[in-house]
Amino acid sequence: ALKEKLLPFEERVLDLDRGEQRAQDYRTRSVTARVPCIEHDGFTLSESLAIHEYLEEVFPLPPIFPTDLQKRARARQVLGWLRSDLMPLRDARSSETMFYEPVTTPLDERAAAAAGKLLDTAERLIPGGEGPLFGAWSIADADLAFMLQRLIANDDPVPERIRRYASAQWQRPSVQAFVNHARPKR
Repeated sequence: ALKEKLLPFEERVLDLDRGEQRAQDYRTRSVTARVPCIEHDGFTLSESLAIHEYLEEVFPLPPIFPTDLQKRARARQVLGWLRSDLMPLRDARSSETMFYEPVTTPLDERAAAAAGKLLDTAERLIPGGEGPLFGAWSIADADLAFMLQRLIANDDPVPERIRRYASAQWQRPSVQAFVNHARPKR
C-alpha cells in the first residue's frame, strides 16, 4: 500500500560499484549522495532514519514506529545503533552477500567482535516469545532482521532463537517484496 501512495515515482537501481551515487544528477537529487533516497511530490530525501520518520509522518497508517513514546524512542535507538556501531560487520558481510554470492571467509577479529555485539544486543532485545521487539511490528524489526541476515546468509553462527526471530521478520510480505525485488546481475 505504501508503494501506491508514493506513486508516481521513478524507481532507479544504482550501481554503487561504478559510483553512480556520485553522479551529478544523483547528487543534485539526493543532496548527500547517499542511498537509499526517495522522491515524493518533488521532494527528495536520503538517509534511512530520515526516510523512515518522513514516511511515518506523511503516511501514519499503518504505523512503522511504535506508538508508545518510550518504545518509539527505543526503536530509534536501535535504528541509529544498527547504522553506526557495526561497520566492521557491514564491511565483512555486505548486503551483496545476502542477495548475490555469500562469502566463505571467516570474520576477522573486528567483524567477529561486531557480530558478537549484534547477537548480544539481539538476545536482550528479542522478547521471550520471539515476536516483534515492541509488541507490534516496527521498522526496527525489519532493520534488525536485515542486519542479522548478514550473518545467517553467510552461514555464520547465530543462536537458533535469534535465527527464528530474523526468519519470521524476513517472511513479512513487505520485507519479501524488497528481498525479491529485481536486482542487476553480477
